[in-house]
Amino acid sequence: MLKFLRPLTAASALAAAAATIALTGCAGTVSLEPAEDANNPLCAQVTVRLPATIGELEKRSTNAQATGAWGDPTAVIVRCGLAVTQPTEQACITVNDVDWVVDDTEAPKYRFTAYGREPGFDVLVDSEQISGTDTLLELSAAVQQLPQVRQCSSTDTELNSNDLNSTDDSVSGDDENSGG
Repeated sequence: MLKFLRPLTAASALAAAAATIALTGCAGTVSLEPAEDANNPLCAQVTVRLPATIGELEKRSTNAQATGAWGDPTAVIVRCGLAVTQPTEQACITVNDVDWVVDDTEAPKYRFTAYGREPGFDVLVDSEQISGTDTLLELSAAVQQLPQVRQCSSTDTELNSNDLNSTDDSVSGDDENSGG
């Protein structure tokens, strides 16, 4: 199993725990913790471009700036305003010109972190409810608003909008690639 090379701070651990709890779902507003740099104007550029639906999942309201959630129970959560992802040995994929680091340590719940985008952006997906690939394809236009400050040195998979019928097999994260 691959591990992130960046240290997990208490604040990011708390935010991750809150997001994981939210993935279990409940009706109404999704309660999330904003990322440290959630008030960054670039996050606002992303937030206004988030899709109303991902697959058949409808967008829900959240109580935190620069976040998004879809599905009831919640199947997809996004957060903008994170630290820029540092080089890693985790699998990296490219979807519509956005590089994503794949964390499958809690499969079937996956964390996809936009690699080299500033500010940082991540997506939590419950793959028992929706394909991670389809989710990234739906979100990539919004995430492209964030400046790219580095790229993955190699990727496992490269996908574009023509691949909307793909499955999570293409983003399983089984192979190791350097993110830097």
